[in-house]
Amino acid sequence: MQVTSIIIPTFNGLNLLQECVASIRRHTSVPYEIIVVDNGSQDGTLEYCHRERLKLVAIPINRGFPVACNYGLHIATGNALMLLNNDTLATPNWLDNMLRALYSSDDVGIVGPMTNYASGRQQIQEPYTNINEMVAKYNTPNPAIWQDTTRLVGISLLFKRELLDQIGFMDERFSPGHFEDDDFCYRTRLAGYRLLIVGDCFIFHHGSASFHKKGYEAVQALLQQNRQKFIDKWGVDPHTFME
Repeated sequence: MQVTSIIIPTFNGLNLLQECVASIRRHTSVPYEIIVVDNGSQDGTLEYCHRERLKLVAIPINRGFPVACNYGLHIATGNALMLLNNDTLATPNWLDNMLRALYSSDDVGIVGPMTNYASGRQQIQEPYTNINEMVAKYNTPNPAIWQDTTRLVGISLLFKRELLDQIGFMDERFSPGHFEDDDFCYRTRLAGYRLLIVGDCFIFHHGSASFHKKGYEAVQALLQQNRQKFIDKWGVDPHTFME
């Protein structure tokens, strides 16, 4: 049976996590498992996960997004694997449409949705109004509006287990976060796979909720630091393929 493992890293984001999980349960019709990876939250997240019988990895301190993703990937049982931000909301047909795109061709490595808040081509062009209007516009199955791209934003990355076996896990040098998604996409492309924007899937994104807690200057410093780590690793500037 085809199962999708949905891995959700979180840190002191209980309200967002509750909404995210509820939306997945409401709008997902295909088999799935939810794995919450908690980065040392002190807001009742662990109690909530136990109460809701969610698969849980509890890290005692905040080790960042890439590390949390890897913990989740290590215990995932699914054929398809998704890394999902806790500040997102699933919508009708979301996973069905993304899986259809992922398995449309053997050379598709990773797929990602359209959203209201992202850098690059995945952000919708019209002003965001409400989820219902966006779903009505985007979530009707239509492979004609899938788009090849050179990068996908890490708010929601869906890929096959075979890809993970081939290119490996998230690079933890980018912890606590930023550019680990670009690195994962870059390795995917080097392995000969395509990246697809699933134009017939919209999910809502609150937008960088955890990083906003750090303050603007701290986030900008982290962005520059991790951009340089990417350049040092690959010899290319990730901004050159940020469409």
